[in-house]
Amino acid sequence: MKSYVLTVSCKTTRGIVAAISGFLADKGCNIIDSSQFDDLDTGKFFMRVSFLSEEGAERPVLLEGFKPIADRFEMEWEIFDTEERMKVLLMVSRFGHCLNDLLYRWKIGALPINIVGVVSNHFDYQKLVVNNDIPFHHIKVTKENKPQAEAQLLDLVEQSGTELIVLARYMQVLSDSLCKRMSGKIINIHHSFLPSFKGANPYKQAYTRGVKLIGATAHYVTADLDEGPILEQDTVRITHAQSADDYVSLGRDVESQVLARAIHAHIHHRTFINGNRTVVFPPSPGSYASERMG
Repeated sequence: MKSYVLTVSCKTTRGIVAAISGFLADKGCNIIDSSQFDDLDTGKFFMRVSFLSEEGAERPVLLEGFKPIADRFEMEWEIFDTEERMKVLLMVSRFGHCLNDLLYRWKIGALPINIVGVVSNHFDYQKLVVNNDIPFHHIKVTKENKPQAEAQLLDLVEQSGTELIVLARYMQVLSDSLCKRMSGKIINIHHSFLPSFKGANPYKQAYTRGVKLIGATAHYVTADLDEGPILEQDTVRITHAQSADDYVSLGRDVESQVLARAIHAHIHHRTFINGNRTVVFPPSPGSYASERMG
């Protein structure tokens, strides 16, 4: 039996859940997991439904059949085949902890994605990437060639069919036009010291000030630098006995974990942009293993 995910966002009103469940039942589909949220502040409704097509209804038939319901409620919606892995382009500069972590999770099947390539403005991780049989693309970025470098990146996105860009500690600012073009399809990771400790060596600055919590934030990228809708965050406690090097090590660990969780949620269609915020549905009890293996 084929497995699908239906995602829906629209204005909240009566009858949405009944219409969706009735449609799926009529098409011989069995709902195996469902999450929904009404934002009373914005009046928006969000829903994610996992279901099995028990009588053989395939995605084109489901898409066509659902259109009248979607039109009636003015929905933004999609039906995804869970067997199709999302095409992801990774980008990295000179800090490789997130890249290494993602490649390992991908290799063992814990992050079911199709990595179409790795882009870097340096050559530090070329060998690592090539040894994993993944295309490596060096795109040099300077003040003088930024427009040309970004045009090269966009060509690569088009040619590879990239559906998600992951900035795995990529230390270049993307243009407003690229952010708008790929809205909701670029994820970034950074430490959670902003705005207190900006610039170089934020962990050294935090150590000097005796910070007791180190955190990381994963968010969608927008034209507002490091201010896009937040997907995932976490923290780790620090004591007075730990050194500046400990701060860096613990910070790298939490960054890697937070980024992986954010990507995991996105590729399984559990995330919705809600203005400047996000709705992120958690994996249902017992469903993480099936999501993990895709």
